Amino acid sequence: MTGLPIAPVDRLIRKAGAKRVSEEAAIEMTKVLEQTALEIAKKANLFAHHAGRKTVVSEDIQLALNAM
Repeated sequence: MTGLPIAPVDRLIRKAGAKRVSEEAAIEMTKVLEQTALEIAKKANLFAHHAGRKTVVSEDIQLALNAM
């Protein structure tokens, strides 16, 4: 299992237009979301470190997203 709760992920998939979502699909999406978020967080941390900060700020997240 992952650290993300399945219910909000299920809602995201439904918001994207799915009428029904299997539990397996929601679990797989949580894995993908966690891996993607981890990659973004690592890049954002590098941007914060490069700027001489210990705190990751929203701009670091945006820069990390743009760098993907």
